Amino acid sequence: MRIGALIIGILLFSFPKELHSQSKQKIYHKNWVDFNKNGKKDVYEDPTKPVDLRIEDLLSQMTLEEKSCQMATLYGFGRVLKDELPTPDWKNQIWKDGIGNIDEQLNNLAYHPSAVTDKAWPPSNHIKALNTIQEFFVEDTRLGIPVDFTNEGIRGLCHEKATSFPSQLGVGATWNKKLVGKIGHITGKEARLLGYTNVYSPILDIARDPRWGRVVECYGEDPYLVGELGYQMVKGIQQEKVVSTPKHFAIYSAPKGGRDGDARTDAHITERELFSLYLHPFKRAIKDAGAMGVMSSYNDYNGVPVSSSKYFLNDILREDWGFKGYVVSDSRAVEFIADKHHVAKDRKDAVRQAVLAGLNIRTDFTMPEDFVLPVRELVKEGGLDMTTIDDRVRDILRVKFWQGLFDAPFGKQMKEADKTVGKPEYQEVAYQASLESIVLLKNEENILPLDFSKYKSVLVTGPNAKAINHSVSRYGPSHIDVVSVFDGIKEKFPNDVEIKYTKGCDFF
Repeated sequence: MRIGALIIGILLFSFPKELHSQSKQKIYHKNWVDFNKNGKKDVYEDPTKPVDLRIEDLLSQMTLEEKSCQMATLYGFGRVLKDELPTPDWKNQIWKDGIGNIDEQLNNLAYHPSAVTDKAWPPSNHIKALNTIQEFFVEDTRLGIPVDFTNEGIRGLCHEKATSFPSQLGVGATWNKKLVGKIGHITGKEARLLGYTNVYSPILDIARDPRWGRVVECYGEDPYLVGELGYQMVKGIQQEKVVSTPKHFAIYSAPKGGRDGDARTDAHITERELFSLYLHPFKRAIKDAGAMGVMSSYNDYNGVPVSSSKYFLNDILREDWGFKGYVVSDSRAVEFIADKHHVAKDRKDAVRQAVLAGLNIRTDFTMPEDFVLPVRELVKEGGLDMTTIDDRVRDILRVKFWQGLFDAPFGKQMKEADKTVGKPEYQEVAYQASLESIVLLKNEENILPLDFSKYKSVLVTGPNAKAINHSVSRYGPSHIDVVSVFDGIKEKFPNDVEIKYTKGCDFF
């Protein structure tokens, strides 16, 4: 009797699971996916229908809960998200109603021990992991809206063993538009093969104050140069149907006194300088190259934070330049409206101001409900109307349709990814960029190229002579092979030449 009861119990327990698995598989058809699981092909599920009709059909089916979830970022594993892959508890989390994007998921982020994972490499491992996550959003949310996987990419894709390129300042020194187009295409190609659909690149700030600490991340000080290289980078990335998201929009690189971070940035820039210098590269990337993303910066202009400025996020970006993508905030930009700029009475009011101005998706190093719940409350209280929410979500959905997420939500190129990411041909482009980034100001007495037979000893000095950490960027590939200047020189010279080293000085 006990054995019979046990068998019956097992059958009763396992049958619903098997049935559930079969019912999930029934949503996948030859040329379409039944995202809302209603057994029929809705307009938004039909690849043959015009995108605008698909967007409106989906929007009409969404609840406030589902719309507000599309307006937030979930920071990836080791940053905010505690799980590498979906768990049963995900059905209790706020993203049970979907999420706009997941940033830096399982990329083995440099300098972050909490983000270490075995799912970043080989690339096929990462594709399988992101597919598993995408399955949760397609299969276990009501409308099955896929998630946009975002990542950094200003020195090559921010992923383990991706192709590493020089800093943007080095790339700017090449003055080589065709080369930058190749860098963009490689970054976009590796992103797409690894499962990412949106790259936060290029940086289009112009570096005009050497006191500012992020000069190395900029192409240079000239708006024409930055605009032309930015144009090529956007075109290269988006060639693979991966969104290019230029940053930081706008005038982020001109903080008062060169200060950043906790100081109010308070850019002292005239309107003429604003348009002729600081906005020119963004106009080139967005209006001319067609960038489908843009990141709003956390500084203010004329006393108004950019991330709550209708003038920047709507009038210039959408009305003048025809931007059709979505605006994502730089981390903490929304919170700074209240906490740093003090023009909102509290963070909830900061959310209201940002959404009204034109912000689509909020990013910060906290849980998405810190933004989603205030949005819901504001709608119910009358602080935000549904027309505004629909406008913001419409942009997000347009991007996801452009990426092809509603037609092919899963990565399938496992073998190609393993063969392609970081391949020798890509390393050759990186090497070319490195060589062309070197600027020789003077070659006194033709000391270069070196004649190794002339030297008995060589002194290598400087605080970076033995360092390698500066070659691994928080915004670029991790776990790459790096040779220090000292070791490289030692390797080049004959064994009978003495290679000496002294640090010389520190720098801060």
